[in-house]
Amino acid sequence: MSAGTTTKFIYKVCDIALWQDAERAGVFTGAEIDLSDGYIHFSTASQLQDTLARHFAGRDGLVLLTVDCAPLDIVWEVARGGALFPHLYDVLPLDCVVAQHHLHLSASGDHILPENVFSHD
Repeated sequence: MSAGTTTKFIYKVCDIALWQDAERAGVFTGAEIDLSDGYIHFSTASQLQDTLARHFAGRDGLVLLTVDCAPLDIVWEVARGGALFPHLYDVLPLDCVVAQHHLHLSASGDHILPENVFSHD
């Protein structure tokens, strides 16, 4: 599906340690769920808060990656609630990651997105 062709940036949330391993390896192969499903899961800006709440609630030690999807072969597939989500059936080259932000938790346990997180959009 090509509904996401106007989307320039997509987002990946993962453990900081996993991202550091990817930086050392020079490529990101995905988190456990990605490896299990056979593709790397991403979210759009509008899907990010719900992704954090559903899959990462209360978890600390996370990094948010801003990914330029233009050079990638992103497949847009129906997922949660019928929405199209970006998936990558390949490894993620590190040069497609244009920003990274460590995510912190608020007192209530919600993730705090940096104010400039969507400045690339």
